[in-house]
This record gives sequence, C-alpha cells and structure tokens, in this order.
Amino acid sequence: MPYTVTQTRLPEVLILEPKVFGDARGFFYESFNALDFAQCTGLDVQFVQDNHSKSAKGVLRGLHYQIQHPQGKLVRVTQGEVFDVAVDLRKSSPHFGKWEGVVLSADNKRQLWVPPGFAHGFVVLSDTAEFLYKTTDYYHPEFERSLLWSDPTVGIQWPVGNAPLLAAKDAAALVLEQVEVFP
Repeated sequence: MPYTVTQTRLPEVLILEPKVFGDARGFFYESFNALDFAQCTGLDVQFVQDNHSKSAKGVLRGLHYQIQHPQGKLVRVTQGEVFDVAVDLRKSSPHFGKWEGVVLSADNKRQLWVPPGFAHGFVVLSDTAEFLYKTTDYYHPEFERSLLWSDPTVGIQWPVGNAPLLAAKDAAALVLEQVEVFP
C-alpha cells in the first residue's frame, strides 16, 4: 500500500505516511492518489480546493473551521516543520473538545487527515514552513469561525511559549464554551 495509516487518540483523525523512494539523487513519492487514499482510509471524499501558505517561526494559524460548509482537510508540510492540531467540535462526539497534535515536516513527509467538524491549526517550529492542504469544500469566509488557540478548557500543549505570532482574528477567537459547534 502507498500509505501507512495510523489512527490517533481521535479515531477519525488519521496520520498518513507515504511510501518514499529515495537514493543519492533525492526522493520520489505520490503525495496523493484518490484511489489509494480511499482504499487506505476507507474514506470516500472529494477534494475541491488546494491551499498553500508560508509562515515564519512562531506563527500560529488557527484554530479555524467553517460552521456551514465544513471542510475536511488533508494537510502536509513541504518545507520546514510544524506542530499541527485538530480539535473535535462535534457536540455529539465522545471526543468533543479533545485535541490531537502531530509534528509534520518536509523530512517526515507525514500527512494529517482532519475531518469535517474539527477545528484546525498549526504553529511553525522551523525558521519558515510551507504548508499545503486539500479541502473537501470551498472557503466561505462568512462561515469561518476560530477557537482560541490557548483555551484552557481544551488545554492544547503547544511546543511554543505564550506569545506565538497571531493574526488579529486568531487573537480575538472565542473559547470552547462560546464558539458555535457542530451537532
């Protein structure tokens, strides 16, 4: 199989590790193949948008989600290293309010599947990082919401100090008891 798939503490959040072919010239791997993804994960999803960001060390983006048109995300890093986080915002889930964090890097080539109904964010650990992700729905800014990265109820153990670099909307995000959540 082209991927090794590992469940996390949040069973729907999956780590995918591709089969990498390398030698003295460099490496090659398929970063995505719809048939292999479906076979390895058991998921039947259609990706409609690709996004690419570059951020400096200490930048924390998130925790974002769309309350309508929720997006599943398949995320990876092509340069540098990040600590990537998913938070379950499905009120009916036994894992509501729980989080999972995974180091993704250009070196480990891991990918993370973040299902719809989860908030997502990451912090850059290297000098810079380039972050790519596929989404299962289009971006709808009017439905975007943010969960506060430092919400003590959620208790994410970010591997950074108390002062990451934040966008204004992320600094003003709400805590779990105040955000809109999924049924």
